[in-house]
Amino acid sequence: MNMIQLCYLISTILFILGIRSLSSPDTARRGMNLASFGMLIAIIGTLFNPKIVTYTWIISGLALGTILSLPISLWIPMTKIPQRIALSHAGGALAACLIGIAEYYRYSTNITNLSMAITGIEVVLGALTFTGSLMVAGKLHGVLPGRPITYKGQNFVNISVFILMIALLLYIIIHPQMNQAFYILLSLSFLFGLFLVTPIGAADMPVVIALFNAYGGLTSAVMGFMLGNTIQIITGALDGASGFILSMLMCKAMNRSMTNVLFGAFGSIAEDTKKIASSDNKTVQEISVEDALQFFEQADTVIIAPGYGMANSQAHHALRAFADKLKASGVSVKYAIHPVAGRMPGHMNVLLAEANVPYTDLFEMDDINPEFPNADIALVVGANDVTNPSARTVKSSPIYGMPILDVDKAKKVVVLKRSMNPGFSGVDNDLYYKPNTWMLFGDAKDSLSKLSYGFKKGWS
Repeated sequence: MNMIQLCYLISTILFILGIRSLSSPDTARRGMNLASFGMLIAIIGTLFNPKIVTYTWIISGLALGTILSLPISLWIPMTKIPQRIALSHAGGALAACLIGIAEYYRYSTNITNLSMAITGIEVVLGALTFTGSLMVAGKLHGVLPGRPITYKGQNFVNISVFILMIALLLYIIIHPQMNQAFYILLSLSFLFGLFLVTPIGAADMPVVIALFNAYGGLTSAVMGFMLGNTIQIITGALDGASGFILSMLMCKAMNRSMTNVLFGAFGSIAEDTKKIASSDNKTVQEISVEDALQFFEQADTVIIAPGYGMANSQAHHALRAFADKLKASGVSVKYAIHPVAGRMPGHMNVLLAEANVPYTDLFEMDDINPEFPNADIALVVGANDVTNPSARTVKSSPIYGMPILDVDKAKKVVVLKRSMNPGFSGVDNDLYYKPNTWMLFGDAKDSLSKLSYGFKKGWS
């Protein structure tokens, strides 16, 4: 076994161990370190390749990548991690696409049909993943509308473009020297990435991010076949498979099919208006910070349900501070984590980890739901659709059948929210009109800071 093969073997083992460690919050950090170390070993092993003529461009690329990644790592807050991940997917996909274009440019005059098939698939996947991931990042960051952008006959147009791409791919596999067809296919692939994400609302971004993660992995695997690089094939296959599995799990958590996510145009953003009554004349109970403090000072058990609103207001540190004061006074505090809360898989876990919330305080939905009936207070911090009771009973609701956090079963529910705007599903949350629910309007970070400052239970 030569040095390259040994490095690749070690890297593969570390990648597998790293993915396995990501299955639990308390081992996730170790998993990331193992995977990162595995990638370092893979890079080092690749540098032993005897086919390398000069290291100038390789070292330049490594240096440039390091310089660009440092400010990204240091300056981008954890609340912006979803769009940063989407940009990473875009960058990796573009790199793979450019490599495929370069390989075709070099060997198009004598490329075989099999090599053309591999190169064509890589370029298609890389191009659509690049533009699609940019669209995802734009929607998450607010540069593009988060609501679905649709028009009549949109699905027909998308399917027609996809069929045309398949036809062109088959054509250039049979006729590899047809350069014009190759570059038309490349252009359509970039365009299809835009078309693919345009009708998808921000509510479905956890699934879409996982899906583009899978696309990026497949692109990497195909590039490995094109370049004859073993570790590229292995890592791409691991990335692609894990991305598809995660996508399926996210769809299951929302009780929706992948087809519905991609073509259902689900999710809308309401006007930014604060309304206290709905069209059915239902009313909510508004509460002040002072009144909410009385609830918490009388409570023995509190379950916290965080959502995208917590990330949007960057309230995770203030939430941790308030939870610490509750625990210091003998109050039992637990966090209820819904699998699709936020805008990417594990979004809430990442934010709470940055705030140093103990992993032992985090509970998955199936584990925490039986405890809500015994909780004195369910504190909902910016969570909308994942706490909406209509998902259980209202068949006409777009979120019907989606498993939710049973916060409405707690003795009291305190909701921190800016306004009465619905979530990205576009439907009112029946939770807000329950007789055991009180709304504390305002910025979640500001409200939590006031609660933390004013909490006096157990103080002499």
